[in-house]
Amino acid sequence: MKILRARLYEKEIKEKAEKLEELHTTKKEIAWGSQIRSYVMHPYRMVKDHRTNQVIHDVDRVMDGDIDELMKTYLLNVSSMQQS
Repeated sequence: MKILRARLYEKEIKEKAEKLEELHTTKKEIAWGSQIRSYVMHPYRMVKDHRTNQVIHDVDRVMDGDIDELMKTYLLNVSSMQQS
């Protein structure tokens, strides 16, 4: 029974390691120009999400934490891409 338990434990650890490796390979490189959003405060005011090309002109609202609209658009785009 101990051998079976040890093998199951090893299998579980291996599966977790494979999942982590899969996640690691899908990560983007953190470099200049790979930002998610741009915040422009002057001379005009806007926030642009580079993943969805959505533009919001109320920068203060976004800076105060109201990013629900940005998240909703992104999640809808991701789910539509997965369904295709």
